Amino acid sequence: MKRPEIDVTRLVDEQRVGAFTIRLVFLSFVVMATDGYDLLAASYGAPALIADWHVNPAVLGPMFSASPLGMVLGAPLLGWLGDRFGRRRTVILGTLIYGIFTLLCAAATSIPELMVLRFITGIGLGGMLPNITALNAEFAPQRVRATLVVLMFMGVTAGSTLPALVVAALPSYGWQGLYIIGGIAPLVLSVVLFFWLPESIKFLSLKDPKDARARIEQIVRKVRPDLTMSPDTVFVSSETRRSAAVPVAALFQDGLHWITPLLWLLFMANLTANYFLYSWMPILFHSEGFSSSQAALTTACYYVGGVIGGLTVSRFIDRRGLVPVALFFAAGCLLVACIGLPGLPHAAVTGFVFLSGFCVLGVQLGLNAAAALIYPTRIRATGAGWAFGIGRLGGIGGPMLGAWLIAMKLPTFALFLAPAVPLAIGAFACFALLQLCRRRFHGDQLNDVALSSQTSQGGTRGGVDESLAFGGDRGRD
Repeated sequence: MKRPEIDVTRLVDEQRVGAFTIRLVFLSFVVMATDGYDLLAASYGAPALIADWHVNPAVLGPMFSASPLGMVLGAPLLGWLGDRFGRRRTVILGTLIYGIFTLLCAAATSIPELMVLRFITGIGLGGMLPNITALNAEFAPQRVRATLVVLMFMGVTAGSTLPALVVAALPSYGWQGLYIIGGIAPLVLSVVLFFWLPESIKFLSLKDPKDARARIEQIVRKVRPDLTMSPDTVFVSSETRRSAAVPVAALFQDGLHWITPLLWLLFMANLTANYFLYSWMPILFHSEGFSSSQAALTTACYYVGGVIGGLTVSRFIDRRGLVPVALFFAAGCLLVACIGLPGLPHAAVTGFVFLSGFCVLGVQLGLNAAAALIYPTRIRATGAGWAFGIGRLGGIGGPMLGAWLIAMKLPTFALFLAPAVPLAIGAFACFALLQLCRRRFHGDQLNDVALSSQTSQGGTRGGVDESLAFGGDRGRD
């Protein structure tokens, strides 16, 4: 007699968004908040560091770049580890790495020491990102998958406001206080993650590590408490099981040979524009006669627009895949170029900045989600990790491009045309990627079920006994 089977892909896709999923997204949001805090802690601590060590501000440049450089290495490296040994372990490992080395930054006595510590911190930060992204994508129902991943990434925005609050609330603690708080928080969080963060049931069913069945059953009872299971129930995955090894070459196989490089190009193009705007908007606005408060508030509208844009594009990604990403890229190109139009009143500039954030920063949040949806479970963290890591090269190059163009004494209008160029390249690349993904997923939606149909050989997916696996009312939000 055939043993009853449950397809974990359908189980996840047909669940209601309940307490288990909400807790996972909340935990991940908090993890991302510590990431956002760490990214800006060095910048907010710089004035006190300069006064304490009596150094020229210019020498801090390499220290600022050290963490993004570490992320270039950490994202693909720990992404590979996540696909090899599990998302949960690697998220906790990354959190421990950046917690320990952020705390050590408080005891640094020289700029070279800080550079090394910030570089290793970046490895932990970069490695945590693809694994927490993959974990959330593998627990979210397909109909709201991009939305939940983007909600998780909103933690970065929330965390990036915290260093300013720490500086304002604890001025006497100096720059060391920022690093102490930034180190202790993820270390405490890693303990919480150890007890509360689940492993992906898609990963467990596909890789079949030791005690996988017992671990899957325990998680399934939390995800679907309405589900009836017997002691001989087997958990299967719609995807084809492969070797435990996860070579990078897999990112260019099975129809991915053009999809992967185009995705990398999109990340680089968008992060080049984003980091250019992050770094130089306040300075450029001030040079155009804005007061310090006007420049700050106008720049803040970019982030507000980005949050709204990210939530908007994520809902469209759930329904139409990369179609909204391509359109946002094209619109962002035009809107960024309009920011520098000569003679615009302050209100008009603010409006263009808000809309630019809506499209450009919103697209980045959408790309983060798309990177987790394009790849199958067995290489999801590796694929997302390489995309995040390669994209950081654009994040490093964007501010450098701005410095070079400003040194050429170009007018403001020409300077805002510069980030429009990579966005235009990204728009063309995204339309090409859209066509490739339509063929791969048999439509616009990016989902595991469409992907798994390429490897199935007829019959039902995974041989699921639907009367057992999906008895009763099937969840819908």
